[in-house]
Amino acid sequence: MKTTIAKTLPILFLVLSLIAPAVATQVRELGWQDLIKKMVFEDPFEALTPDQLSDLGLVARVRQLQTMGRQVGEETVKEVQEATLRLEKAGIDIDGLLARRAEIIKLRKQRAFAVVEGLNGKQVRMPGYALPLEYSDKKITEFLLVPWVGACIHTPPPPPNQIVFVKVTEGIENRGRFTPVWVTGEMSVKAAKKNLFLVDGSSGIDVGYSLKASQVEPYKK
Repeated sequence: MKTTIAKTLPILFLVLSLIAPAVATQVRELGWQDLIKKMVFEDPFEALTPDQLSDLGLVARVRQLQTMGRQVGEETVKEVQEATLRLEKAGIDIDGLLARRAEIIKLRKQRAFAVVEGLNGKQVRMPGYALPLEYSDKKITEFLLVPWVGACIHTPPPPPNQIVFVKVTEGIENRGRFTPVWVTGEMSVKAAKKNLFLVDGSSGIDVGYSLKASQVEPYKK
């Protein structure tokens, strides 16, 4: 019996040594949709076309001015009448939508900040565009990972749950703004605000996730 155990143990240790690294290095590949926590609610504004949203916005602004006792020019009044007619012909409930506007804005904000708590502490790999924040010896040590080129600079910032703050201890070579990369590392689900320095000043960017990078590679499909 002792002989059998003595022969079996080395084999068992060998099997465990082969399995352990595979478990330890298991990395989940993420897409940007994986960072969005599912929040289901009825958003009637999503059914409107861009032109209809523009018409509704005009009606809302002029009504607000009138409520404040501000005078509205005849040309603007005519534009509102025409916008109102177009919306009514399309069967759009103007009063109903405007009454729900504050509620929907609040729900959209909650959805924008909602994160997936289950990703906290996970080893992940995901693609994106690197927007540098901090440098050391001409190497990038901190950057924002964003889903599209120009985000936060040429276009408004994505929702917080679509921005990842990345810290690279050893730094990476600076290949210019918005370099497409693959980032691997440990994800932290933690709200933060990061300062992005622009030509005309700085801007505080809300971030929903942080990632301590163990590897940053040029993006390849």
